[in-house]
Amino acid sequence: MALWGTIVNAAAIIIGGLLGLLLPRISEGIKSTVMQGLGLAITVLGITMALKSSQIVLVILSVVIGGILGELLRIEYRLGQLGDWLQAQMRKTSSQHQGSVSEGFVTCTLIYCIGAMAILGPLDSGLRHNHDILYTKSLLDGFLSIIFASTLGVGVIFSAVSVFIMQGTIALAATLIAMAFSQASLDAMIIQITAVGGILVIGVGINILQIRKINVANMLPALVIAAAAVPLQHHISAWWERLF
Repeated sequence: MALWGTIVNAAAIIIGGLLGLLLPRISEGIKSTVMQGLGLAITVLGITMALKSSQIVLVILSVVIGGILGELLRIEYRLGQLGDWLQAQMRKTSSQHQGSVSEGFVTCTLIYCIGAMAILGPLDSGLRHNHDILYTKSLLDGFLSIIFASTLGVGVIFSAVSVFIMQGTIALAATLIAMAFSQASLDAMIIQITAVGGILVIGVGINILQIRKINVANMLPALVIAAAAVPLQHHISAWWERLF
């Protein structure tokens, strides 16, 4: 079942989020220190991902073009609107809320959806029905959900929907991707997506550390640009060799 690993991943986020909400009230000092530690760790993770690619020009072009498209589409604003709508719905059923639904939803959607494992995991699930990568990601995301839910609130749980939709789509489309590209091209695409995703993860870490507000969600189209750049580059190189 191609979607099994994604289902486990989404369930781990929900369970971890519920556990985080049920934890005793955590002091502001502990929250601050934990969030700073997570911000630093996420930034380091982003750096290691960004260094995967040796084609820095393609990475930069992907981020620039993707950022322009994201700004035109106002992705960050629309994600914020969705989180605010969820928060309004929650207020109708409960008068007590822990944290901002919008902040937790947007932050965790970005963290859980743009890592290397979020791409490699569902690809492996779809191509080989091997869910080991997503099982590992589920453990990591579940643990993070406990921490994030205790500090950012119930919005963390709703990010499981984003994870299910994105990873499920990749898993279902994996067979079509395999038919359209060679294994070498597919590996090259994953490297570029991982590198661009690493830059976005660094942005998430900077946001968590509150160093500067970066509209990371508006850069999400850069992942699509990074994937498309690889076959485009191959076509251009082949055309150049035939020409000269």
